[in-house]
Amino acid sequence: MMNRTSVTEFLLLGVTDIQVLQPVLFLIFLATYIVNVAGNAAILMVVISDPRLHSPMYFFLGNLSCLDICYSTVTLPKMLENFLSTHKAISFLGCISQLHFFHFLGSTESMLLAVMGFDRFVAICKPLRYPLFMSHQVCVQMAITVWIIGFFHALLHSVMTSRLNFCGSNHIHHLFCDVKPLLELACGNTELNEWLLNTVTGTFAIGPFFLTLLSYSYIIIYLFFKTHSCSMLHKALSTCVSHFMVVVLFYAPVVFTYIRPATGSSVEQERIIAIMYSVVTPVLNPMIYTLRNKEVKGALRRATSRRF
Repeated sequence: MMNRTSVTEFLLLGVTDIQVLQPVLFLIFLATYIVNVAGNAAILMVVISDPRLHSPMYFFLGNLSCLDICYSTVTLPKMLENFLSTHKAISFLGCISQLHFFHFLGSTESMLLAVMGFDRFVAICKPLRYPLFMSHQVCVQMAITVWIIGFFHALLHSVMTSRLNFCGSNHIHHLFCDVKPLLELACGNTELNEWLLNTVTGTFAIGPFFLTLLSYSYIIIYLFFKTHSCSMLHKALSTCVSHFMVVVLFYAPVVFTYIRPATGSSVEQERIIAIMYSVVTPVLNPMIYTLRNKEVKGALRRATSRRF
């Protein structure tokens, strides 16, 4: 059936309606975006250029940095434009495209975090088999697989949402185009779309999160029974702390958004949570890895000294 929508564009209502705050928010979000791009680009650069970081853990970290740059770029530039514009419009095609890439990059990152957890599990619990299980070819295949699965997962949502009939209001009470705000504007039956959102997206959120927790649970149990030295236990766990902090930052707002019941939530809560997972989390990831990872900090210092 052809799409019968009469809506050609949507209006993104953004963070606040108070005009005097728009320039202030523009500067804050612009600074955040610059720090995000610069920080993740620096990590990506040193992971590629420094031979000491040519290992599976840093290969996946480079993928994560690339995802975080793209993840924010999908939403933040349009948000920055809307802060300075009185007509906060986005075309129908632009809205569906934004929705697609937002879910594409988000679901890819959730699976990548699970892969990174598996990498730490093999490195600590199966060190003798690590070169076999996590060879360069296997790592590349894992990365390509999660990117492809993420793309087709997002394609499911973008296609199904684009086929809905939008015949009423075109005001989106959100910072960017997402499935849930668009379903609220759709005319007709949206039960299938809601089922796909709750079931499929819920699986992509809970599944990798469960696997990541399983990996770390096994690591802790293994180290508790196999390692009798507190210093060795602390050293082994310290390599996992940065990744686990990123996992918590990523999944906490995602679970709150997509797993909780839709009733009882306010627009303000939705906006705050959206800012957390689309703006704050991507900019914190490079800070976490650089502040807690001596190898990354050393690689950054070497790159800076060579440049100057």
